Amino acid sequence: MSRVFAIANQKGGVGKTTTAINLAASLAANDLRVLVIDSDPQGNATTGLGVAKDPARPSTYDLLLGHVSPKDAIVATDFDGLHLISADKNLIGANLELVDTPNREFRLRERIAEIREDYRFILIDCPPALDLLTLNALVAADAVLVPIQCEFFALEGISELIDTIDRIRDSFSHPLTVEGILLTMYDDRTNLTRQVAADLRDFFGDQVFRTIIPRSIRLAEAPSFGKTILTYDPRSRGAESYIQLAKEILDHEQSRRSTQGTR
Repeated sequence: MSRVFAIANQKGGVGKTTTAINLAASLAANDLRVLVIDSDPQGNATTGLGVAKDPARPSTYDLLLGHVSPKDAIVATDFDGLHLISADKNLIGANLELVDTPNREFRLRERIAEIREDYRFILIDCPPALDLLTLNALVAADAVLVPIQCEFFALEGISELIDTIDRIRDSFSHPLTVEGILLTMYDDRTNLTRQVAADLRDFFGDQVFRTIIPRSIRLAEAPSFGKTILTYDPRSRGAESYIQLAKEILDHEQSRRSTQGTR
């Protein structure tokens, strides 16, 4: 059974794209087929996976507007088992062009339905806004993975996203869950980082992943070379952290299937 995760937080600079590409590579390293859907007009997940932006290539924009089939929009990456539906600046237009479209919130879910079972995991990299692109990703997803930087306004930002998830559950009768809250750019040398992490764990409990992503120069450098951290520096702390996160998610999946099997 496939799983679709939206990687979302309306705040920018919290590690959404870094998490999307490196978690995808870590899952693919477990011999699983993984698809990344770049749903951010900045297209950082596209370039971060070593795929050049090409206006002539079908992208997430073309997928949402119904110009191409999902299979025609998929491209392979250099990482075995990892595929991509790319994005570029044209995706900005989707927010406007879909406004008058019937069931506009369901476009992505409807479009990827035919390819869901081709992949064990589909990760959707969302833009840093609660716009129609993010709404499409949340409605298409089974669960949300929320990267969060340990800073002063972290709790405020995440509470808005949780409210949005609750409204999606109610408005669209969609059983969207929170896969987990991921602490990113973690620097345990600062009191603020440790305090915010403690506050998040107190408030959200087991919804906060045990895995923590450290602040890392190597993680920041890797996308500029079009590589995931597993390719760029597989022995770095960043690579080890994302491999551990993939293991934690696979453990979640095993527990979830076991629970469903006993019902």
